[in-house]
Amino acid sequence: MKIALLGYGKMGQEIEKLAIKKGHEIILIFDSLEDWENEENDLSEADVAIDFSTPVSIFENIYHCFDAGVPIVIGTTGWLDDLEKVQQDCFSRGQSVFFAPNFSIGVNLFFNLNRYLANLMSKWEDYAVSIEETHHIHKQDAPSGTAIVLANDIIRNTERKEKWVQEVVENPEELGIKSYRTDNVPGTHIVRYESEEDCIEIIHTAKSRRGFALGALMAAEWIIGKKGFFDMRNLLDAQLFTTTE
Repeated sequence: MKIALLGYGKMGQEIEKLAIKKGHEIILIFDSLEDWENEENDLSEADVAIDFSTPVSIFENIYHCFDAGVPIVIGTTGWLDDLEKVQQDCFSRGQSVFFAPNFSIGVNLFFNLNRYLANLMSKWEDYAVSIEETHHIHKQDAPSGTAIVLANDIIRNTERKEKWVQEVVENPEELGIKSYRTDNVPGTHIVRYESEEDCIEIIHTAKSRRGFALGALMAAEWIIGKKGFFDMRNLLDAQLFTTTE
């Protein structure tokens, strides 16, 4: 598989190491405006692009891939305001996008657990629900895309919450998300239900970036030859179906 890396920070470098170990080839790295302007960097030569860039550059990166007809796997977060337009253009132009706010297999199983627990706890109004997330100091968006997914799934599965807010909760209909940034933390997410009597928590802690890189490469291998807009549920469902067969 010939891969173009869009963004060459710590995640891009982790993907490069793992991809080479798995027998894939990194043929292009785009990490600056000059890289895109270099005529020798022909994106159409890649089988797939993997983007862990920045919220500022992701939108243009997506459309570079559309123009080149190259499937794009996106791990960059902080661009959800443009998500609906990208989805529409992906389908109308017959392109291929795989987007996940978190590529960790464990986190996506954690999403399932969160939805189940939210539904279970929706009847128990004495328990106040909140979310905390901690990442490294270089992460540009807050709250994290993973925390937003957790919050939206809670809101969809309980009647007493209508929207999430960052930090301070002013109304009972709001779900609070607290964000912390510290050195060398790949990512920790806590969903907490607390009453005067006790506290229930589910926690996911990433030990390294390797899990994110592994999931992104799985998505890249899977999306080749497919058209449409996909996410980790599609990949995990496909893996489950293949395994059970």
